[in-house]
Amino acid sequence: MNQISDRLAALSPSATLAMSQKSSELKAQGVDVINLSVGEPDFTTPTHIKEAAKKAIDDNFSFYTPVTGYASLRQAICQKLKNENGLEYTPDQIVCSNGAKQSVCNVVLALVNKGDEVIVPAPYWVSYTEMVKLAEGTNVIVKAGIDQNFKITPAQLEAAITPKTKALILCSPSNPTGAVYSAAELKGLAEVIAKHPNMYVIADEIYEHINYIGSHASIAANKEIADRVIIINGVSKGYAMTGWRLGWIAAPLWIAKACSKLQGQYTSAPSSIAQKASEAAYLGDQSCVETMRQAFEKRKKLVVGLVKDIKGFVVNEPDGAFYVFPECKSLFGKKTPAGETIKNADDLAMYLLMEGHVACVSGDAFGDPDCIRMSYATSDEKLVEAFARIKKAVENLK
Repeated sequence: MNQISDRLAALSPSATLAMSQKSSELKAQGVDVINLSVGEPDFTTPTHIKEAAKKAIDDNFSFYTPVTGYASLRQAICQKLKNENGLEYTPDQIVCSNGAKQSVCNVVLALVNKGDEVIVPAPYWVSYTEMVKLAEGTNVIVKAGIDQNFKITPAQLEAAITPKTKALILCSPSNPTGAVYSAAELKGLAEVIAKHPNMYVIADEIYEHINYIGSHASIAANKEIADRVIIINGVSKGYAMTGWRLGWIAAPLWIAKACSKLQGQYTSAPSSIAQKASEAAYLGDQSCVETMRQAFEKRKKLVVGLVKDIKGFVVNEPDGAFYVFPECKSLFGKKTPAGETIKNADDLAMYLLMEGHVACVSGDAFGDPDCIRMSYATSDEKLVEAFARIKKAVENLK
């Protein structure tokens, strides 16, 4: 008899990884599937970063590193935070981890006690709520629909706060919606948070560099709450380094120490070679970041136009990241050519995969069952073909 822990039994599998797996299985059977389900850039890691990794191997950076990462990398991150964000941190406030996903989980496990409430604006990245469950906390979901560009208001935040509130998880630019909070919008949220001194902000800024509104604003810039903000970031999205697995936090010293203590017991430090590559990413030429950002912005304009041309989809203009999150509820209740009813976004995502051979992810996993997530982190040619298939599949619904 299998007896997994209650902790694990309470978790849901990652919907994005599950859909990616299904599309891979179809591909293995010879089906030409276009995968719009996965959240990673299709670009390769810039050459100067790869060269730094090769040099690190030749220079024998092959031993254990400090749990929090090399001091030189943490200094480079501090320099980035000062130069790009106007934020002052010291290297001992930085903890490097095996990807930003581990960074978020470290902070949640370090902060949240059983019964503590964590406010999670919806739509949200699929793993936030599962991490809160892992910490035995309680998710408090605050919904922000397409009519408000998927961003919560200060009034909504205030209404969700109780004496049990421990943290707010805020992702900007957002996965899955591409929503970006302006400095003024973040100030409004910060003014609410300032009134609640026992509340923290976990600010996921991993998509910082994939931004179409000119500049990134961090909620940590609001001085009245700066000592209660934990920034999450990393190299995966901005530098096309998803497989290198290097994320980090910038946090109040006591939280950084707590995350170091936790990480020291279950993974220790991230890869030494990934650290040296990331150091080169932060200290080297940044033109590669802008080149990729411009390519994503061009694709966004292409994709928004293609989605608007599909009857039954309602889409807004995302300001960052590389996703569109169209509302598709008007298609619910329609029948497929095989006579099956599309009851929800899960059914629609599966229909588009099996009928159109395009992999997308149901919005249900992201806290909005009326929508579906599509990544445009692939070539223009594949995007045009993918949305032509989606359009045809949708037109075949009756």
